[in-house]
Formats: sequence, structure tokens, C-alpha cells
Amino acid sequence: MDADAQKTLHPATCLFAARALRDFGDGFVAVLLPAYLLARGFSAFEVGVIATASLLGSALLTLAVGFLGATWDRRRLLLAAASLMIATGIAFAVAHDYAVLFVIAFVGTVNPSAGSVSVFVPLEHAVLAREVADAARTKMFARYSLVGALASAAGALAAALPDLAPSTGLDRLTAIKMMFVLYALLGMIGGAFYWLIPRRRPIDNPDAKAALGPSRSVVYRLAALFSLDAFAGGFVVQSLLALWLFERFDLSLASAGIFFFWSGVLSAFSFPVAAWLSRRVGLINTMVFTHIPSSIALMLAAVAPTLPAALALLLIRAALSQMDVPTRSSYVMAVVTEAERAAAASLTSVPRSLAAAVSPALAGALFAASFRAWPLLICGALKIIYDLLLLVQFRHIKPPEEQR
Repeated sequence: MDADAQKTLHPATCLFAARALRDFGDGFVAVLLPAYLLARGFSAFEVGVIATASLLGSALLTLAVGFLGATWDRRRLLLAAASLMIATGIAFAVAHDYAVLFVIAFVGTVNPSAGSVSVFVPLEHAVLAREVADAARTKMFARYSLVGALASAAGALAAALPDLAPSTGLDRLTAIKMMFVLYALLGMIGGAFYWLIPRRRPIDNPDAKAALGPSRSVVYRLAALFSLDAFAGGFVVQSLLALWLFERFDLSLASAGIFFFWSGVLSAFSFPVAAWLSRRVGLINTMVFTHIPSSIALMLAAVAPTLPAALALLLIRAALSQMDVPTRSSYVMAVVTEAERAAAASLTSVPRSLAAAVSPALAGALFAASFRAWPLLICGALKIIYDLLLLVQFRHIKPPEEQR
């Protein structure tokens, strides 16, 4: 990619392409991670601990990058994150010892969840918000989320590829390792798209040095609520949901890949619906009143007697649960100043890893103790509490486009 390409590609196009590549990799890694660890002889509890390590490490790195984003070139930070993704894929492919895998999960970019929870998020959000007017912001985030979700769905479908390994002469474990090499390659190509983003000087604003200024109170309150939502979501990150399906219904890897593909497709097409709905009922109302029914569907799936019933309820959940993703991102960017956006995105994204980092290990312990329904029930109940608190505390704080 040369200088001419850099002039012709819009920064949003580069970010969309990079996210599509990254989320495709996250899509198959989230499904393959528990299968890979189980194949190596590790327990369900140890799978949960690895998921916890990856989320905790991502949270700490995202927090640091969010503050650096106020004064450092975001393009350079995105390139560094892409390099870390490359190293993570290669390391997972060659490591064998559990302690080494734990360290790689902690310092790397492997993502056990269905959503994009990583060091890339606050940087990409800040760049995207800079490129659009208030009226178009939610639609831009909806498109950004749509691209990522479709790519993640395709990645989940690709998770079935190791099951085809015997026909090629490879054993299944080696085929899974090759998928981690593919993950590294995707990071390399994504880095090429980040390279095309124009360099921008940091904003010359006194608030930038403090990262957060006049919006500090609002951001901290949102971060506290998002912590509760993230802690709840950590009980059913995609890797653990796959583990639940493997253990409860003996679902095959190929069937799991197909299910998560359609789950991702439903989530993806809910994003433009969320943007349309938010223009009519507002961002907060869209977040709350789509989220609560999805949590009820999850709780019903936990006690469903058959696999078809459980999958149907989980698909209903998938069609509703992610509608708060573009609206939440847009809302955070709307209620802070431009100089605060990187730090605000970081401080409201970090709890989605930091708080969520605790619950996968707890869920793994519940699975190991044969209390398989409890992680789903706990997740649904806590998310409903979060939604009600969000509605009560923020329904009167309107973004600029809702004040006219």
C-alpha cells in the first residue's frame, strides 16, 4: 500500500477493514480456545482462568492506551497493538505449558468474548468520532459494529475448519495451532490498514494533558455501571458459552461454529436497527429496552430442556443483546469533549474487561461443580439490574442530537 492509497482511503474505511480482519480472528479464536485447551488436557476451571487472564490483561493495557491516546499519535498506538496481535497468534501456536499460555493470554490480544474487547477499542472510537458530525455519529458506530459482527460471525464459522483436518492429513490439534498462525497473519494485514490512517497531531488543549476534564463525573458514573454489565457478561463470554454447549448438549465443534455464525449475523444486523431506533426513542432507551428482553431469553435458555430450545432462545438473545453496542459507544463520545474521547472510551471500555475478568473463572468453577445453568442465570439477572440503574441515572442526560 503506497502513498497514493493513503490519500484515497478514508480513515473510517481503514478502521472498518482493520476491525473486520481482527474480529474475524477473534470469532474463531473464541470458539477454538476452549476446544484447544480441553484437547491439551486442561479442565473447565483452567479454561475459565485463561479467559480471566486475557480479559484482565486487555483491561490494564486498554486503560494505559486510553490515557496515552490524549497526547500520543493514535495511529502509532494502533500499529503497536497490531504488532502485539501478531505476537499473540504466533505464541499461542507454539506454546505448550499452561503457565506460558496463561502469560500469553494476559499480555496478548486473544479475546474470549463475542464482542471486540481489546486495546484497539478506545483508539478506534476516538478516531471514528473525530470523522463525523453529531447527527451521523450513531450511524457511523452502527456501521462499524456491523462490520465487526459480520466478520466475527464468519470467523465463528471458520472455527469448524480443524474438524476437516483429517481429510488433509493433519491432526486436529495441529490444525487448531494453524488457526492461531492465521490469527497472527490477520494482525499483520490489519496493521497495514492502520498504516494508511493519516498522522494527526494531538489536540492542543489543556484538558488533553489531564485526559479527562469537565466530563469526569459522567464518565466515572458510566464506568461504574458498565463494570456491573461487564461483570455479568463475563459469565457467558463466547468461549464459556461454547464450553456450556459442549458439556451440556455434547455439541460438536462444527455445529458450534454454525450456531455462533448465525448468532453473529443476528447481532450484526441488529446494529443498524439500533441506530434507526435510537433516532426515534433516544440512545439510553434503545440500550435499556432491547437489553432486558435479551437477558430474559438467556435465563430461559439456561433451563431449556432440549438443545433446539436452548439454541432458539440464545439466537433471540443474540438478536437483541448487542443493540446497546453502537448506541453505548455513540453516547459516550457524545457526552464528552473531543479532547477527552480517547480517555473516556478507555475508562468506559476497561470495566468491560476488568470487571469481566473476574467472572469467567467463577463460571469455570460453577461448570466444574456441575452447576452449569448458574452462570447464565447470574448473567441475566445482573444485566437486568444494570439496565434499570442506567435508565434511572442517565435518562435525563441527552446527547447533542437529542437536545434539538
